[in-house]
Amino acid sequence: MNHAIRAFADRVFGIRRDEATAWTAPGPESRVLYISSPIGLGHARRDLAIARALRTQHPDVRIDWLAQDPVTRVLEGAGERLHPASAALGSESAHIERRSEDHRLAVFSAMQEMGPILLHNFLVFEEVAAAGDYDLVVADEAWEVDYFLFENPRLKRGALAWMTDFVGTMPIESRGAREAQAVVDDNRAMLERVERNGRLRDAAVFVGATDDIVPYTFGPGLPKIREWTEQHFDFSGYITGFDPAALGSKAELRERLGYRDDERVVIAAVGGSGVGVALLRRVVEAADAVARAIPQLRMIVVTGPRIDPASLPQVPGVEYRAFVPDLHEHLAACDLAIVQGGLTTTMELTAAKVPFIYVPLRDHFEQRFHVRARLERYRAGRCMEYEDLSPDVLASAMAEEIDRPIAYLDVETDGAARAAALLDCLL
Repeated sequence: MNHAIRAFADRVFGIRRDEATAWTAPGPESRVLYISSPIGLGHARRDLAIARALRTQHPDVRIDWLAQDPVTRVLEGAGERLHPASAALGSESAHIERRSEDHRLAVFSAMQEMGPILLHNFLVFEEVAAAGDYDLVVADEAWEVDYFLFENPRLKRGALAWMTDFVGTMPIESRGAREAQAVVDDNRAMLERVERNGRLRDAAVFVGATDDIVPYTFGPGLPKIREWTEQHFDFSGYITGFDPAALGSKAELRERLGYRDDERVVIAAVGGSGVGVALLRRVVEAADAVARAIPQLRMIVVTGPRIDPASLPQVPGVEYRAFVPDLHEHLAACDLAIVQGGLTTTMELTAAKVPFIYVPLRDHFEQRFHVRARLERYRAGRCMEYEDLSPDVLASAMAEEIDRPIAYLDVETDGAARAAALLDCLL
């Protein structure tokens, strides 16, 4: 099977075995293979922050990244080392996008159907790990690495650090009893894998605090999620990848980014995948009503790297931007944001103390349970349902939120350093 993957990479992407081996030739430094989840861009931002903190704590560390689009765009822009075998990975983002429609993503079902892609990507990883002589593999929600190594522990080479910002799959009522039972069975299987091979993970890092864990069980007769996670994970605190204080005052930031004092800047953004296109359409359809409700409006729609701005309606008064590498700065500078229910963007807005409306994807258990519970703990944002977003309702909500006093809890700024310290212990 490894030979088949190697032949596939050679034929399609021109990656020669001898060239890859030479590229990963052992050196005197500590060597890390970092795998960052490709579902959106949030993992890339926090993993870059961890990598930079790790280099500060361990100056001789060398980090190679095995990554997919759109993560590769962030890494290349940051000058990081992409392993050439990255080109051989199957696209998880494309699969997720194909399974989404009209702001709906049954993410549990989509993940269950992604088995062939995950197996393919694990075999690419296994080939890279075998040739690279890495001291540490960091897997940030790299599900294929975690699952297949638990099933095949003899393939483990070097230390393994697992990272995630949620634990436990939640059933969605609208998906029916059969999927609900499949969710419980999947949770049970995960618990059994960890208990059977508890030492496989040399470190398990939860990106957040204990209070960020949902107050549910894994299912009937199964442990409580918070108690189990406290027993099996270390906690880094949240990792935004930036310190809001380092951006300067809001007035200075707005001036640097080209926003005038007399305009009300509203940014709509849906992350790094193409799943949020329906929400952007709904926002654009409301542009006229929003302009009437908010004087001096400047509306900017950020489509991200996988949505073509030309595919959306061209409406007077709406500015389109594609991939914005420093989007967190623009979000910190705006007066109001409208986003999906993804954790990274909503927590960036929370850290920057910016009013925002978030619209969780329908049937997406992580956004509807895990992310929402965390945002409620921080007292951040206003949750709205996609089906309620008529132009007038959305415009009214935006007018209410744009001037609402902010009382968010502060977001940690030392999470990356704490996570890096946990990784440094393994080098």
